[in-house]
Amino acid sequence: MIKTIILSMGLAASGLSLNARAQDERQYTDGPVTLVQEMAIEYGHFEEYIDWLNSTWKPTMEATKKAGIIIDYKVFSSTPPSPDHPDVILWITYKNMAALDKGVEEEAVAKKVIGSTEFQNKKRVERSEYRKVLRREYIRELILK
Repeated sequence: MIKTIILSMGLAASGLSLNARAQDERQYTDGPVTLVQEMAIEYGHFEEYIDWLNSTWKPTMEATKKAGIIIDYKVFSSTPPSPDHPDVILWITYKNMAALDKGVEEEAVAKKVIGSTEFQNKKRVERSEYRKVLRREYIRELILK
């Protein structure tokens, strides 16, 4: 009888340790990383901003995607409940965090598509007259097991 009790306790304890080991493992894997940029566009300038997205931003994103630096990009519109909320949300998705270390390559693509860094900076200043960056954040997808 004592042997049966000891054997039962041993089996129960080993079952607990297997369960504890299973819970010790991560229940997700790291997925792609997305840069989320939220923009507030001044009244009357929405179409102007969309024109810039189509004429400059989209070709740059396509070239960056073709170069293998990013895996995707998206543009969303929003109905802001107040002035401190975005009208436009831009997503640029990278394969992983290591892909963010390709800044030199991204700059080279932008120079080919848009022009010199000086020209790009001049255009950024012009856009800042009607566009305000409200938030810029990197988020990572977690792929559940």
